[in-house]
Amino acid sequence: MKVPSNIGLVLSGGGFRGLAHIGAIKAIEEAGIFPNFVSGTSAGAIVGALYAAGNSVPGIKDFFNKTPVFKLNRFTRRKPGFLDSEKYYDDLINHFVDNTFESLEKKLFVTATDLVEGRVSVFSTGELIKPILASAAFPGVFSPVMIDGHLYSDGGILDNFPIAPIMDMCDMIIGIDVSPIRKPKITDFKHAHNVMQRAYYLRAMPNSEAKLTKCDIIIHPKKVSNHGVFNTSNLDQVFEIGYEEAKKQLDRYFENQKLY
Repeated sequence: MKVPSNIGLVLSGGGFRGLAHIGAIKAIEEAGIFPNFVSGTSAGAIVGALYAAGNSVPGIKDFFNKTPVFKLNRFTRRKPGFLDSEKYYDDLINHFVDNTFESLEKKLFVTATDLVEGRVSVFSTGELIKPILASAAFPGVFSPVMIDGHLYSDGGILDNFPIAPIMDMCDMIIGIDVSPIRKPKITDFKHAHNVMQRAYYLRAMPNSEAKLTKCDIIIHPKKVSNHGVFNTSNLDQVFEIGYEEAKKQLDRYFENQKLY
């Protein structure tokens, strides 16, 4: 089968379940598919930006394994959130020295939520790192980010599967959705962040599910539901879940192509 020239990759939010994105990308490239358009939100924005910058799969995985999140000096004092989003700037500047969308090897779109206007904003030109930080600023946990006089938070609040920016640009679109699909138990709500996480996805999931059918290949690894959004343990296992599910869906896609 001839692979289209313009291939889009959509990466959902999902916290540390984003490691499944990286595993899926490994399988996609092993299948001889190399996306040149990437659209991501939240964790998908971080993975997507690192991928668009030309980082290898091991390099992207290494970033998540080595970047400390819950570190004492990253907690906020006078900002709305437990962790100060802008204190992760230095972690990203090492990977994006030019700090611009234009310097990336692939065309990247990052979405964030304008908290005042109540709408999704799409970033694809100019400064890169602040939009990434804003897109990944999970409400109540990470502080919002100010960009050009607007206050932004997690893009997944209003659109956890940002396919719209690349819909008209691509001949093939691959979507990776690492959002939870398991119905929680009452005993799962042990901490405030469990409640915030559930409220977030109750709003985001119906919006995302309607868009999945627009993808040529959708990778939705169900087993990531067994791993918490903020759980930094078993990241290698999350990576493998994404890899195995992507292989299965790619095999199914290519098999179906042979039937026509």
